[in-house]
Amino acid sequence: MSAQENIRNFAIIAHIDHGKSTFADRLIQKCGGLTEREMTTQVLDSMDLERERGITIKAQTVRLNYKSKKNGKDYILNIIDTPGHVDFSYEVNRSLASCEGSLLIVDSTQGVEAQTLANVYQAMDNHHEIITVLNKIDLPASDVDRVKKQIEDVIGIDTSDALTASGKTGEGVDEILEAIVERLPAPKGNKDLSLKALLVDSWYDSYLGVVILVRILDGAIKKGMEILLMSTNTRHPVEKVGVFTPKPENKEY
Repeated sequence: MSAQENIRNFAIIAHIDHGKSTFADRLIQKCGGLTEREMTTQVLDSMDLERERGITIKAQTVRLNYKSKKNGKDYILNIIDTPGHVDFSYEVNRSLASCEGSLLIVDSTQGVEAQTLANVYQAMDNHHEIITVLNKIDLPASDVDRVKKQIEDVIGIDTSDALTASGKTGEGVDEILEAIVERLPAPKGNKDLSLKALLVDSWYDSYLGVVILVRILDGAIKKGMEILLMSTNTRHPVEKVGVFTPKPENKEY
C-alpha cells in the first residue's frame, strides 16, 4: 500500500452538462482502471437514468493507481464524481467533506453557470485546494480566455495556472494528472489511532448485504472487526473490505 503522502482524495465538480462524467472516464482510462473493452460511456454514471439523461445523480467513487511521469512515484487517486444538478446539493456537500481537493470543470464554450458557483463555494467552505480545468477545448465555440476572465471576475479564483482539456479526445489529461499529484494535498490522519470514518453513502446488495462507503479519517477498517455507527449507536461486524477500481476489489484493510 502506498504511503499516506502519496494519496490524493479529490472531487470532480461542475455545472450539469459541462462534461464532468466524460472527463472522469478519461482519467480512469489513462490510469488503466478499465481496459478499452471494459469501458462504457460514462463509467461512473451507474444508474440507467443517469446514462439515459446524461447526468450524475449519486456521487460515485473510484480508486486509481497512477505513476507520475515526472517523479516516478506511485500514487493512489481516490476520485468522487459529484452530481452537478442543484437538486442533489446534499450529495455534493457530503462528498466534498471527504476530500482535500477539487477539480473544477468548466465548459469553455459556456463559461460559469449557476451550479458551478454553488459547488465551488462548497469546495471553498471545505478548504479545498482547487484545480481549474477548462473543458471541451476541441469544440469550435471554445473561448478559453473569455472563460478564464469570467472565472476570475465571478468566482475570484486565479486562473493563471488553469488547465485546458477535452474529455472527449483525452487532450490535456496527462497534464491534469500531474497537477493532481503536485498541487493537491495528501490526507491527514493517523492509522494507529482508533477508527474514525465519515459515512459517504450506503446501499443494500442482494448478495453482500448492507454496503457502506466511507472515508477513513483515523485508524483502519479490517475484515472481522466490529464498527460502531454513531448516528444509530449500533454495532455491526465487518464481513468484507474493498475498493472500487471502478470494479469491486477485495482488500485486507
